[in-house]
Amino acid sequence: MWRGLWILVARAARGPCRPCTRQGSGAPAPGSGATIFALSSGQGRCGIAVIRTSGPASGHALRSLTAPRDLPPARRACLRLLTDPRSEEPLDRALVLWFPGPQSFTGEDCAEFHVHGGPAVVSGVLQALGSVPGLRPAEAGEFTRRAFAHGKLSLTEVEGLADLIHAETEAQRRQALRQLDGELGHLCRGWAETLTKALAHVEAYIDFGEDDNLEEDVLERADSQVQELEMALNAHLRDARRGQRLRSGAHVVVTGPPNAGKSSLVNLLSRKPVSIVSPEPGTTRDVLETPVDLAGFPVLLSDTAGLREGEGPVEQEGVRRARERLEQADLILAVLDASDLASPSSCNFLDTVVTSAIAQSHNGNSQRLLLVLNKSDLLLAGDLDLSPELPPHLLLSCLTGEGLDGLLEALRKELTAVCGDPSAGPPLLTRARHQHHLQGCLEALGHYKQAKDVALAAEALRIARGHLACLTSGGGTEEILDIIFRDFCVGK
Repeated sequence: MWRGLWILVARAARGPCRPCTRQGSGAPAPGSGATIFALSSGQGRCGIAVIRTSGPASGHALRSLTAPRDLPPARRACLRLLTDPRSEEPLDRALVLWFPGPQSFTGEDCAEFHVHGGPAVVSGVLQALGSVPGLRPAEAGEFTRRAFAHGKLSLTEVEGLADLIHAETEAQRRQALRQLDGELGHLCRGWAETLTKALAHVEAYIDFGEDDNLEEDVLERADSQVQELEMALNAHLRDARRGQRLRSGAHVVVTGPPNAGKSSLVNLLSRKPVSIVSPEPGTTRDVLETPVDLAGFPVLLSDTAGLREGEGPVEQEGVRRARERLEQADLILAVLDASDLASPSSCNFLDTVVTSAIAQSHNGNSQRLLLVLNKSDLLLAGDLDLSPELPPHLLLSCLTGEGLDGLLEALRKELTAVCGDPSAGPPLLTRARHQHHLQGCLEALGHYKQAKDVALAAEALRIARGHLACLTSGGGTEEILDIIFRDFCVGK
């Protein structure tokens, strides 16, 4: 219904058909004279719906729908009767707000209509706005794109806003808020300032190298600044994958021998029946994946086939896929039957998977592992002191839930190591674009150090500074901007 309504409103606003001259994402350049409008709150029935406009005709649109009343005081909510400017039919009694530019979200004149959220009311107000000369429906992300064009938001802040809108977990929300607050942008601008100072020293040497008044250590100071920046960039690039995992989700794979309770654990952690649970070994024969919120972190949880020599071609394929997914995991949840640790399948799993993964983590592998001994409810009181040769482990009963709190706390610590702590430390790099430009900056600094000619060294510093500028401003590349703003909904 809403899609059809929006098409009708768009047609009414466009008037007669004319040749299309739009490029890229279809959003006209901010400041082109068009005033845009859209429903900014969620679609569907609700108590209050927010409709906003942005552009030079916002004041005229507000007057048209609230005539004969004048514009309300800036940034103050006022109750007004909204009427259709064509038929003068009452539409709703609503709160309206007036935000004259540049003191607004987009930097342009903006108006907001807080109307009752029924479909008929929203439809009537949108169609009324579409009939006002100079207004047209907004494209996806166009309000934010205008804010970016008018310097209200940097590109990293725009990305933070998009991540905040799409955040599904507490950790994602915290990280998105930090980026929206400009922490990553401030850090990049500080780096750019360091490069500007180094470039100034190098260019001073080029221009005044033979001048007796020039300080002798001017190039040494530039070298020192570049070296400090290299160290900072390397530290951030080492952590680049953590921010991307936080944004898109860490991959947690549940693995173990058959009948250890892997599917029961997946169902317990996801709080829904994702996997079939059966006492028959080999029930799970494919990889079952479900997105979950684990201890506030976004996770793609994978249930896999029990690791053993398959009894048929289907189970063998399931085991092959399980081993393949195991190699891709950020965190392995290794599950064993606490009452059956002496069995050949448990011993083989400990030797081939658990011990191997622990050894690789000590050798610098980023993959992490938690050993979970399930079915603790089957242990007798005297059996709780398990073999001291076992690696560090957690006791759990998927049947009774005993030990779940301890497992969730251990998962929180492991996922903090995998994804980073969004509430502490330096801002994380959440997109491949960030990593690309920091890597380009670092490579340019490498060329600076290798340059035999001072002019080439200065050019390398300009290239490095250009990469940092692209990180916060996009460098004017329309294709990149189109991709970023495409993530926004209409009305934001």
